[in-house]
Amino acid sequence: MRPISIKKEFYFTRGQHTRKIMQDSPPLEPVPMPEGRVPRISRLMALAIRFDRLIKEGEITDQADLARLGNVSRARVTQIMNLLHLAPEIQEALLFLPHTVKGRDPIRETHIRPIAAELEWRKQRRLWKGLAFEQKVD
Repeated sequence: MRPISIKKEFYFTRGQHTRKIMQDSPPLEPVPMPEGRVPRISRLMALAIRFDRLIKEGEITDQADLARLGNVSRARVTQIMNLLHLAPEIQEALLFLPHTVKGRDPIRETHIRPIAAELEWRKQRRLWKGLAFEQKVD
């Protein structure tokens, strides 16, 4: 009787609590982080959406409660929440602005406030296009 030998590649990765786990395939390459940083106005838009959801789901009672929890003024919470008055496509554009690689963000909250103050979405879109053209962002 002849000995049988079996060859198989396997890989070890780290699991919970640094426990080793055996896998059949090599570990996935880490996804490279995009260069730069997310613009502040994008983060504020996401925060406004999150705040709105917290209020609607009843986890937070109102904007004053948000201000107390966040240790900011009620006026600041109102400024952030006013971003929700923007037309949906403008909100989406703000959420997906390109990363800022160097220097100041091309679109800042102070640029957006007059647009959010406009009630008609048609006028908001016109103002946004003027701003986006001016700032070379679409």
